[in-house]
Formats: sequence, structure tokens, C-alpha cells
Amino acid sequence: MIESNAVDAAIASRRSVRGFLPDPVPTATIRDLLALAGRAPSGSNIQPWKVHVVTGAALARLTAALSAAHESDVPEAREYEYYPVTWREPYLGRRRSLGWQLYGLAGIEKGDKAGARRQLGRNFAFFGAPVGLVFTIDRDLERGSWLDYGMFLQTLMLAARGRGFDTCPQAAIASYPGVVRGELGIPQSEMVVCGMALGFADPDEPVNALRAEREPVESYAVFHGG
Repeated sequence: MIESNAVDAAIASRRSVRGFLPDPVPTATIRDLLALAGRAPSGSNIQPWKVHVVTGAALARLTAALSAAHESDVPEAREYEYYPVTWREPYLGRRRSLGWQLYGLAGIEKGDKAGARRQLGRNFAFFGAPVGLVFTIDRDLERGSWLDYGMFLQTLMLAARGRGFDTCPQAAIASYPGVVRGELGIPQSEMVVCGMALGFADPDEPVNALRAEREPVESYAVFHGG
């Protein structure tokens, strides 16, 4: 029997960490976490996820290339839209609230565009994590497979949390698909979905104090009785 308190603890303590210690994560452990994540639900068991595990010198090269692309200020066309094309409430308000919480912890004042850009740029170094994960999907798969992918990513993050690790899922990594594809040898038949930092949270990183607010159940759930 699964201890519900252990599962609950992993879910409740999972957060997006934006500052990591350099302590390495054993390759065998990463394999175990991916194997657990591979048990995520998948329609007709097609398992659409593909993962690139990047560490050591390969991670240094990838972060250097991504950071250079970011610093060049020359945008690269995303292969899919992660966020709404047109923002509206309540989503805009939630986004702004989280942004100002993050910037406040990072010491970035309102109107400090350079500071905001530097904070964004930390994504491309995977926030100093010793492991960078890049996820891809075959282009010809449909929305159902993207739903499967989300469950895979969440399962991976919870598995990591259950073993004492921290993560940060990163849509920003998909901002430079050409750079990622070139560094990791990803074929054009695959789309870059996102990245993820994996490691141990740095307790001295101020932004790691961020705890994103969540809406109460009553705001999004309707209970239909018999």
C-alpha cells in the first residue's frame, strides 16, 4: 500500500527552484527517475516523450550557446506558443502577481528592464543546476500526446522530489530551438518542448523563497451530485 502522506509531501513540496547547488546527481539516479516518469499515463501507450540528459562539458557548451543567443537580443521563432497570444484576466493578473513576487525577491525594481532580462537569462544556464534536461516530441503527434507529455513531466518532478531533489521546468529553453537542436543533434522531425533543471536547491538563493499562490478549489471546480 502506498503511503499517501509521502505522495502528498512530494506534491506539496514541489516548486520551481531558480538557484541550485553544484552538487552532482549520479547518472544511475537520473536513469531511475526517468524510468519512474515513464510510468506516466499515455494514450494507447504511445509514450511520446524523448529526453536529452545534459551534464558536464556538454551542459557547459549548451548553456554558453543559449546564453550567447539570449545576449545577442536576436529572437528566434518559437515552434509553438506556450502562453496565450492575447492575455486576459484572470490569467494576466496571476502572471503579473507571480512576476512581481519573483522580481521582488531578486531585488529587481519596477521598470528595471535590464534586471528582468538578467533574471530571464538565468534560465539559459539552467539556474546553475548540474543537470539540464531537454524534452522533444515528434512533430506529427497531436494534442493528446502533449497532454501525455505534461503528465510525464509532472511525474518526473514528483519522483525527483520524492528522492530529495529539486527541479524547475523551463519553457524558456524552447525559445531557441535552433540552438538546442544544433548543440544536441536533434533532428528537424522533433520539436523542442521545454527544458528542466535538476539538482539540489541552493538555500542561500533569495528567489528560492518564492511560493506561488494557488487558487482555492472553489474557484475552478464544480461538484455535480447525484
